[in-house]
Amino acid sequence: MHKFLCIMILSQHAASGFSNCFTIDTKKAQIIHGPKEAQFGYTVQQHEAVDQKWLLVGAPFEKSGENQTGDVYRCPLDSKTNTNCSRLNLGDISLKNVLEHKDKMSLGMSLASNPKDNSFVACGPLWAYECGSSLYSTGICSKVDNTFNFTRSIAPAFQRCETYMDIVIVLDGSNSIYPWFEVQHFLISILQKFSIGPGQIQVGIVQYGERVVHEFNLNDFHTVEEVVTAAQNIIQRGGEETRTALGISVARSQAFKRGGRPDARKVMIVITDGESHDSPDLQKVVEESEKDNITLYGIAVLGYYNRRGINPEAFLKEIKFIATDPEEHFFNVTDESALKDIVDALGEKIFSLEGTNQNGTAFGLQMSQAGFSSHIVEDGVLVGAVGAYDWNGAVLKETQNGKVIPPKSSYIKEFPEELKNHGAYLGYVVSSVVSAHYGQLHVAGAPRFNHTGKVIIFTLTNTGNLTILHSLMGQQIGSYYGSELAPLDQDEDGLTDLLLVAAPMYFSRGWERGRVYIYTLSQHGQFDLEGILEASDQALNSRFGSAMSSLPDLNGDSYRELVVGAPLEDDHRGAIYLFYSQHNGIHPKYKQRIAAVDISPSLQYFGRSVHGAMDINGDGLTDLSVGALGAAVMLWSRSVVRVHIDVYFEPSKVNVFNKDCVRGGKEVACMAAVVCVTVTARTPIPDTQHVALRQSCAFEERRYSPRAVLDDAEGQLSTDITILIEVPHCEHVYFHVHETVDYTRPIVFTVDMGLQKPEEGPVLDDRWPTSLRSELPFWNGCDEDDQCAPDLILQSTNDLLGRRQFCAWRERTTWPLCAQLGEGLSNERVVEASRKRVLVEVRLENRGENAYNTQLYMSHSANLQFSSLLVKTPPDVAIECQAEDSLSLKRSCNVSAPLLRSLAQVTFRLEFDFSRSIFLDYIQVLLKVSSDGEEMTPEDNINNIDHPLRHETDLLFTRDSYPPRFEIKSDSDSAQGFSGHTGPTFNLSYQIQNLGLFPVTNLLFSLQVFAVTRKNNHLLYISDIDVDETTGSRCVVPHVTVLGLPSEEDLSLTPQLNSSTGVALSAQCRLTLHPQRHIRVAVTGWLKLHTLLMINFKALELVMTAAIELRPNSSIFLHEERPTRHIILEIRKEDDYKIPIWIIIGSTLGGLQLLALIVLALWKLGFFHRQRRREEEQIRNEKTTEER
Repeated sequence: MHKFLCIMILSQHAASGFSNCFTIDTKKAQIIHGPKEAQFGYTVQQHEAVDQKWLLVGAPFEKSGENQTGDVYRCPLDSKTNTNCSRLNLGDISLKNVLEHKDKMSLGMSLASNPKDNSFVACGPLWAYECGSSLYSTGICSKVDNTFNFTRSIAPAFQRCETYMDIVIVLDGSNSIYPWFEVQHFLISILQKFSIGPGQIQVGIVQYGERVVHEFNLNDFHTVEEVVTAAQNIIQRGGEETRTALGISVARSQAFKRGGRPDARKVMIVITDGESHDSPDLQKVVEESEKDNITLYGIAVLGYYNRRGINPEAFLKEIKFIATDPEEHFFNVTDESALKDIVDALGEKIFSLEGTNQNGTAFGLQMSQAGFSSHIVEDGVLVGAVGAYDWNGAVLKETQNGKVIPPKSSYIKEFPEELKNHGAYLGYVVSSVVSAHYGQLHVAGAPRFNHTGKVIIFTLTNTGNLTILHSLMGQQIGSYYGSELAPLDQDEDGLTDLLLVAAPMYFSRGWERGRVYIYTLSQHGQFDLEGILEASDQALNSRFGSAMSSLPDLNGDSYRELVVGAPLEDDHRGAIYLFYSQHNGIHPKYKQRIAAVDISPSLQYFGRSVHGAMDINGDGLTDLSVGALGAAVMLWSRSVVRVHIDVYFEPSKVNVFNKDCVRGGKEVACMAAVVCVTVTARTPIPDTQHVALRQSCAFEERRYSPRAVLDDAEGQLSTDITILIEVPHCEHVYFHVHETVDYTRPIVFTVDMGLQKPEEGPVLDDRWPTSLRSELPFWNGCDEDDQCAPDLILQSTNDLLGRRQFCAWRERTTWPLCAQLGEGLSNERVVEASRKRVLVEVRLENRGENAYNTQLYMSHSANLQFSSLLVKTPPDVAIECQAEDSLSLKRSCNVSAPLLRSLAQVTFRLEFDFSRSIFLDYIQVLLKVSSDGEEMTPEDNINNIDHPLRHETDLLFTRDSYPPRFEIKSDSDSAQGFSGHTGPTFNLSYQIQNLGLFPVTNLLFSLQVFAVTRKNNHLLYISDIDVDETTGSRCVVPHVTVLGLPSEEDLSLTPQLNSSTGVALSAQCRLTLHPQRHIRVAVTGWLKLHTLLMINFKALELVMTAAIELRPNSSIFLHEERPTRHIILEIRKEDDYKIPIWIIIGSTLGGLQLLALIVLALWKLGFFHRQRRREEEQIRNEKTTEER
């Protein structure tokens, strides 16, 4: 026996040949618990540092001491180490020279890991600091290196306070100042006005007289309380001279260097009560102070001058000279006790220096909350600042060279001023994509823009130039479109293919289900909406899209995958969805849904954060991290394998004539199927990995008595096998075949493979079939070369009559069709008026070997409609036909499937109905037969029935049965009541009825009205010919122009105007008659009365002749050559004779005499005696008798 490899027929349905591939293992998930109150699990990031793999978990509500600062946990993922997580205590790190407010700063709300240097950034967007009486929530981020050591703070929105000043008070302490405690009260009052502290105001005091003393330096004290206490202890140094120039010089050159800050605004307040003894030096020291950008305030105390009555004019002029602005920075008081009156005014003047800091950035970033989102780029970190610019938001950048802050004007076009009160929250999420044309582009979401959300795509240079290239708009109010982004480089070629934009609050079907939009990125940086992703139909308030992350290829197709979180699904337990990529995008149906309840019933908000970028457990597969409330879950990926199945039979065909064994007491043909299985890996898997499979073999025999039966099992044989990767495994499956008459249809042998334990080990590739359907054929009974040579012969006839057959009937011999019976008309066929269908008798014969898969192809002309196929002999043969579509004129029929035996004959009848809507002058039916074998004489396999047709039409042509008659008087009074030359009107009609089954087109209706005498007197006028069925019909009314007046003519000897005695008025109509419909042709007009009065006649008949005929080349024929119908219009004229007067008088008198004689005779006979009077007398007499 030789081996024959059978053709494999692979099933295309998952249930019958494809496995369900769940590449994420949910049974062995590792749950890392943390404090729920700290919102442990709000963010997760896989991270590698110090030669170990970690999971970074954000806990934005974690406490550091009394403050709820938030923090980041690091959880070791090496199975050899302790899995307890430890805090990084990033909340304890402070920014220097700033009065911080760390409480509720939400550190860990955003995390961004940098795999290039194994560093990461953790942000607390609600970090705030004091500026005077204000609290600015600008946000802060901490960068941590690959050893978990803090390297630096990132605060791009942080700005120096407006109160960032170094103030030196130059105090006159000479003997003339009195009382000193008033000066101290002034100092304390003005110091209490100042916002003293880190990053704000520093104060130093210099006292001078004859010499200068530094009471305390700028950096000696850091709170208002400390400075006030020190000021209370300042004593008056005294001195006979007031050397103001010296005091200013020492303050400028020394005091601002004692603890001064280079970038702080410098302010000097000079308080004195008299003219300086070194006034010549004042100009120099003032100019030097201005060069050092020192703002000088001058306060003149006039107590000494007022007590002694001295004119202070020179003194005031000197103090105004000292002041930087003599109008704004100069104050004078009457005495020392009045100093307290200028405290508020002086404070306002100093604080008016606030407003714009030294880097020129306008007020707008003070509540920016930078770090709400973060993203690592090549040269720094992008941070979203949702609160910037009145909550419209912004995107900031921190680089090694400093911070990059785009101006507010960069956003105006996409975020106009009129919508600023909406609070767009730009920077809610930030990311980047790579375009072939533009290179790296940044992407940011603004989920509250115009209430529907927006995403912008932009470039940002390190000089602060932000250019928005494109924007994407949300579709639904309140959907939070743009709150989450996920770029996807499907084929990992370095260019972004898709951008996923989430709208987790999208309202659909009555629930807040959520939605993710898929955009394709073209080579020119344009984004086009490709489709949407949604949660399962059973999901209700799921917030699908709250978190997203792209994953490396999990199923071995070289395309990256996508995971989407739905943390509110299942009553806030949560779920995640895994979507597979494909060559043209993302498959819209999720591949795997992992619910929190499948992992642990205690999980809540599972899917609030997701991240997958690393092989955690060392099996070569990327694993997935998912955040939940108080927990982080590690989900492990599973290897994907394919099962290759090969089957061949021994022997290769079933020979029912060779029964070589006995089963169940019957002789049968014994055979074997050799099943070979090989497993290959699509994703990494150890070479020594065994795959435990379950193999099921069976025959597809859906009958009570199957033809093939397995030897060792009934119906199905299942065995468990364990094989190595790439190592084939083969085994024999023995079976036997019973005697059968159905040996033309092959036996189908199926092999199904599955995993013994689907929840363990690798999974089967769901794109690869796990079953094989092999056909085992029977020997066909032909020569050894397996090629049959049939000889099919096709013959056909139809029941249409030729012209000679049709005209053979005696009553048809006189018809126009039968008048010409030439030899060239043998192929022509006649369609009787009553015929509805055509019958085609077909005979198919096989004079050669068996004909397998015998097919009959038929096509027909459009005026036929296939009705039925009836097999006549033998009755057990089946012919099944199928049309290409419902309107097709072609059909294919399977004849005696699967084979037509040698020397077999099949006769059948085809029935076609004539179409009621399509009329043709020919009929065509093309029959062709074929089989799988090589035909011996193919020329007799085709029959073409092609005949020109002549259609008999059955028309009923009638006229009015009672035409009108007209009587006219011969005098002129008869013309009264008619206008012009008109007279009585007439309305005549003809009816043509189509009694046949076919339409009649181009029927010519001809009308001749003989109403013109030989002297050209027109006796009537035809005004209109109307056809009640206007579709396809049209008429031409005769247009006659009569020149001159009618002439006298004697027609007394001409009783009728006809073709011999008159001239006709002619009209024609082209008519179309539909089957079983009729047309009425109405002829209207009027008699020309004046013409008739001028003609002498007693009675005159006008003949109207109507005829119908068809064109000579028409395929339709009539029973008569030219059917004609006549209508006689009769006109009579009455003579008007005058009666003489004497005849009228004589007749009257004679009538009166006759009447008198009649009356006399009646009187004589008693006609006028009344009978009633006698009856009344009789009744009266009877009553009298009774009374007596």
